[in-house]
Amino acid sequence: MEDNALHSLIVATPTGSFRLTAEGGAITRATWVEAAAGDVDDGATEPLLAEAAAQLKAYFDGARQAFDLPLRPSGGAFQQSVWAEMRKIPYGSVRTYGDLAKAVGGEARAVGGACGSNPIPILIPCHRVVGAYGTMTGFSGGRGVETKLDLLRREGAMLI
Repeated sequence: MEDNALHSLIVATPTGSFRLTAEGGAITRATWVEAAAGDVDDGATEPLLAEAAAQLKAYFDGARQAFDLPLRPSGGAFQQSVWAEMRKIPYGSVRTYGDLAKAVGGEARAVGGACGSNPIPILIPCHRVVGAYGTMTGFSGGRGVETKLDLLRREGAMLI
C-alpha cells in the first residue's frame, strides 16, 4: 500500500539546511530552510527521504552527477514542460532561458517564471538556467544568486 502521508527531512548541505518533502512515494518539494539544532523531522525513517538525503550528500561530495528519485512537482502544464526540459540539462552545463523557451515553445520570461516557481530545486536543476550570454540572473533558493553560483561551481560549469 502506498504511503500518502506527508513526510519531511532536513538535510545539512554546504548551501544550508535543505528540507525534502515526500508524499505518495515521490519527492514533492524541496527548499532551503532555517533549521535550529535539534529540529526533528519524521522523514528519518522514510526510505525515499533517506535515499534522497544520501543522493544529495553524494552530489555535494562530487560523487553523483544525476539524481535517480521519483519526483512529482505540482504545477501547470507549461511549468511541467519547463521542469522536464531542465532535468535534461547535464551536470556541469548551463542553458539559457531562451534555449528552454525554444525547446518548450514559450517565451524566455515565462520560462523564468517557471524556474522561479520550481518546487524541487537541485533535483530539478533550475540553477543550470542562466540569462542570455551566460549572465547570472535571480535564483529563488538559498542565498539567491550566491547559491546558484556555488552549485554551478561545484559542478565545474564554465561560467563567464
